[in-house]
Amino acid sequence: MSDKLDFLRTVAPFDLLPDDVLAEVAEGLQEVRHPRETTIYLQDETKLRGLDIIVQGEYETFFYDSQQHRRVVEYTRRGECYGGISLLLNKKRSLRTVVAKRDTRVYFLHRREFLALCQGYESFFHFFTARYGRRMLDEEYANFVRPATGGSSSSSYLASDQLFSRRIETLELRPVLLCAAYVPICEVAQRMAAARTSCYFITNADVDGHVIGYVTDITLRDKVVAGLADARLPVETIVDAPVVSISSRAFVYEAILLMFRTKTRYLLVETDGEYVGFISRNKLLTDDQAQSPFIFIQSVKQAQAVPELRRRWEQVPEMVYQLLNRGVKPEIVNQVITTVSDTIALKLIEGAIAELGPPPARFVYMVLGSEGRKEQTLLTDQDNAIIYEDKANEQRELVRDYFLKFAGMVSDQLNEIGFSYCDGGFMAKNPKWTHSLSHWKRNYVEWMSDANPETGMQFAASFDCRYLYGDATIMDELHEFLALELQKPTDRFFHYLAVNALQYEPPLTFFRNIRTFAHGDQQVFNLKKTMSPIVDLVRMYALKHRIFATNTGERLDALRAQGVFTERETQELLQAYYYLMGVRLKKQAAQIIRDHTVPDNYLDPKSLTKVEQVTLKEIFKVIADFQLKIKVGFTKSLG
Repeated sequence: MSDKLDFLRTVAPFDLLPDDVLAEVAEGLQEVRHPRETTIYLQDETKLRGLDIIVQGEYETFFYDSQQHRRVVEYTRRGECYGGISLLLNKKRSLRTVVAKRDTRVYFLHRREFLALCQGYESFFHFFTARYGRRMLDEEYANFVRPATGGSSSSSYLASDQLFSRRIETLELRPVLLCAAYVPICEVAQRMAAARTSCYFITNADVDGHVIGYVTDITLRDKVVAGLADARLPVETIVDAPVVSISSRAFVYEAILLMFRTKTRYLLVETDGEYVGFISRNKLLTDDQAQSPFIFIQSVKQAQAVPELRRRWEQVPEMVYQLLNRGVKPEIVNQVITTVSDTIALKLIEGAIAELGPPPARFVYMVLGSEGRKEQTLLTDQDNAIIYEDKANEQRELVRDYFLKFAGMVSDQLNEIGFSYCDGGFMAKNPKWTHSLSHWKRNYVEWMSDANPETGMQFAASFDCRYLYGDATIMDELHEFLALELQKPTDRFFHYLAVNALQYEPPLTFFRNIRTFAHGDQQVFNLKKTMSPIVDLVRMYALKHRIFATNTGERLDALRAQGVFTERETQELLQAYYYLMGVRLKKQAAQIIRDHTVPDNYLDPKSLTKVEQVTLKEIFKVIADFQLKIKVGFTKSLG
């Protein structure tokens, strides 16, 4: 007791407390030991139980950036405290990651007693708040700190950097609990209660034990209690499906986006083909991520009407700007924008079906262009189409009328929300872009066999088609058909795709200056047109090798895997493309937020730093080199 008291008298700010209070504090301290290299707290994740006072050894404290690099590394040594600022100003979550660098011994003060001291002694409280204020004058430190007090999810959408850099394998997974499909519902409910779990996975009755679905508390409520089902029936009669899985090597943000896209609340996690646990959407979203973009996406899903959806879409530029400022990769920001726009479109599609009644045929609603590639920016129009199954002659008009009316409703509401009508007419409400599967197949054959510069451009937009809603087997059948057609002689077709990819030359002069043109009172170049050769180049090679991924990054990865591009070529194109994407997104977001103007794709090189200008020139050279590769490989001409 006397040792603890003597020690506390040397520790700030405990040396400010009266002796009788200090003696009472010393009596309540617990001694805790941490082995060398033990990770004690994780940044913005671990909830602190109290204050640590270092007696022996030291804590290494730091922030993780988006690349999982340690930043602002500091050491807390004997006679110093850790946890005060976190307890007072970060919702009790550890502000930094903490590792014991030597065998460390600390005195632990419970947060209840710590907060009581702060409330009772102003000088004690002021020590921590003043220290926080001084730290925030350090720009690098302030860059990583996101105060949890004040603000709301509508004004700040930043999540911890770890959300974008942390892999699922580092999470605490829940065990996969299994039972066979023939087990009675009541017994499954009893097992769930005993295990205190909200989800049980169901396997088939075969020896392989293949997971066929799952049962949750909500399943029991909706299908058994509300549906008055017999609880003695086999659980397979109420099972929810499909089961969606993800690799343990995937990132946390990828898991959350997958959950939103597949409308599932649970993901099985697999390593080397075996299930090692599962994660729930609620757990990921409530893990102190109240300011994450994924909570924003959840609010979009819960929106009830078009005006509310419009307000949500108007908030996206602020979210994009914040994410880019925090160093989140542009390709991730693209995915967040795409998930928001997909969520809005799905809400409208489901609303239109509810109003018009069930569709008279199986169909697919697909998105094209930048949305199809999952590369939307803030200057975006709508590009979509519908494929429906072939029907008997007497039903064709009825089916077509339904889908054109349906497409018109969805398209008009998208326009009202902020996704403007496509100037080129690439919309499902245009009768040219709503057809039966057999008609779409004829279109593709015609575009490939009668290729010219115009159809080359038209087919390019159609190849960036991505399933959004409906029966995915229709899309699968179209891809199988195209894979066969592309094995036929298609030299003329690829020649004109190459011509299309060569139409725009990088804006670089002979003397390696950036070529500009007048736009208002500025000299600018067009960011979208500068990026388009990369999109066109990668699309063409993907098509040549019958790769039906739509995202430019995913296509590049697939082409690298097939040996079409080397690792170096792939990385050069990826870095070039997403660097330009980041510049484009941030510029558009700033126009909307700060200038209150309609965003565009024009950039004045003078607005960039010298380093950024040099980077752009190198990117232009990369693009020019790959255009030369196209000339040699597809047009047989260097002219």
